[in-house]
Amino acid sequence: MSDSEEDSQDKQLKIVVVGDGACGKTSLATRFAQEAFGKQYKQTIGLDFFLKRISLPGNLNVTLQVWDIGGQTLGGKMLDKYVYGAHGVLLVYDITNYQSFENLEDWFSMVKKANEESDIQPVVFLVGNKIDLEHMRTIKADKHQRLCQENGLISQFVSAKTGDSVFLCFQRVAAEILGIKLNKAEIEQSQVSHKHIYF
Repeated sequence: MSDSEEDSQDKQLKIVVVGDGACGKTSLATRFAQEAFGKQYKQTIGLDFFLKRISLPGNLNVTLQVWDIGGQTLGGKMLDKYVYGAHGVLLVYDITNYQSFENLEDWFSMVKKANEESDIQPVVFLVGNKIDLEHMRTIKADKHQRLCQENGLISQFVSAKTGDSVFLCFQRVAAEILGIKLNKAEIEQSQVSHKHIYF
């Protein structure tokens, strides 16, 4: 295969979304993949799977495989298989739910364990969801930042409900995995073009 053909092939990146049940993982994944927000909560059993193609600076097209993993699967037999070989991991918690933040430690240990044997060490983002409920926040931002610093995680806050920073979050993960720097203008552009009004 010639170089030019090689270039035209989409890169595929596996992004795994983990965290407690009801912290908004499915909403985050569907908001990104389908630009929709479902008001009804339904538990993800096992695994949901989304594909979405995005463009990064330099006209690089990347297809993200987003693996949305059910919150009740922590400790489940299949979990490490889901997470194995991920290029990126989003550790998601709900900023209004203290327990969902506390449990991240278990999710993070599982991610590290699942990838011990893998050639790829995933880029891990700490994602605080539900920033539209800032007034109900129970986890202070500095606690979030400290967890990032101590574990080499990348920080991101989003609202799956309003769409705020959701596209940016996935764009940053892809850029980080591929070693592409997003400049401020691109980040702002992505926030503007993917802001959604409330339903």
